[in-house]
Amino acid sequence: MQAKKPTTIDSYIADFPIETQAILEKIRTTIKKIAPDADETISYGIPTFKQNEAILVHFAGFKNHIGFYATPTGHEKFKKELANYKQGKGSVQFSLNQQIPYDLIERIVKFRVKENKQKIKK
Repeated sequence: MQAKKPTTIDSYIADFPIETQAILEKIRTTIKKIAPDADETISYGIPTFKQNEAILVHFAGFKNHIGFYATPTGHEKFKKELANYKQGKGSVQFSLNQQIPYDLIERIVKFRVKENKQKIKK
């Protein structure tokens, strides 16, 4: 979908159909609510949130799904809740024809924030 590589999350989201834009923006808002101090960037060509220089989560839009990437630890911790979704190592796909589990995304982000804070303390 992307004609050229985006440089901001705004430009990334703007390149999608309006329905997908709304979903991507809601995921972005959900992440920002949990991690308001996280930095927004583009990494690997997709929207990324970093906290204390460590990647918190990535997300991405595709033709038929939303990709969500919470590193392997976030996916491992929520293995049961993510079992009904197509997955890869460190990734999960939320189909655009189904309800996006924003509450699950919120819980995963909370876990990743806590995990990153614990790493700093060590």
